[in-house]
Amino acid sequence: MKGVFLKAAIAGCLVAMSSTPIVMAAQPMGSSMVVGDVTSQPIGHYEFCKRNREECRGTGVRTAPPRVTNYGWTVVQEVNKSVNYAVMPMTDYEIHGREEVWSYPDVVGDCEDYVLLKRAMLIEHGFSPSDLLITVVRKPNGEGHAVLTLRTSDGDYVLDNLEDEVKLWVDTPYTYLKRQASFHAGRWVDIENGDELMVGSIPE
Repeated sequence: MKGVFLKAAIAGCLVAMSSTPIVMAAQPMGSSMVVGDVTSQPIGHYEFCKRNREECRGTGVRTAPPRVTNYGWTVVQEVNKSVNYAVMPMTDYEIHGREEVWSYPDVVGDCEDYVLLKRAMLIEHGFSPSDLLITVVRKPNGEGHAVLTLRTSDGDYVLDNLEDEVKLWVDTPYTYLKRQASFHAGRWVDIENGDELMVGSIPE
């Protein structure tokens, strides 16, 4: 099913695949999130992983973030914008009749659905899954929200369905709570500047 959603979304993306490099060799970290211990997995992601086990595997390797090339940044910006415009925001309850359903969007979706599609598209374009991390944040009004974190040697950048510009995480208005572990797509780690979680989670 993912291929159907990706095909439609990628068709609307202005960036064509080319031989131009996406990333270069790993470099020392810039302004990056400080992550802590393994923590609870959001219930929606847990159920998503049960349906899509191949997307929630571990690498067992902790790698340094890479340097993204100019072409790579063009891809990132275009993927963020194309998905934001292609998908109409709608809550899980409106779509599925219940909360916390993480799935690939087809025309409509909520914040986690945008993130899943952007992550899959960037992997298709050559980015490593270890550098594309689903991240749970809290908005200034206290509501839970999900964004996609891109690890780079220049710092951690955020792809957000509420913002067409890809920004360094410290330039966003959110409190960062936890994200996928870079060494295992099915595990989550605390973000050291985090706070009490505002979305549903399964017990550790």
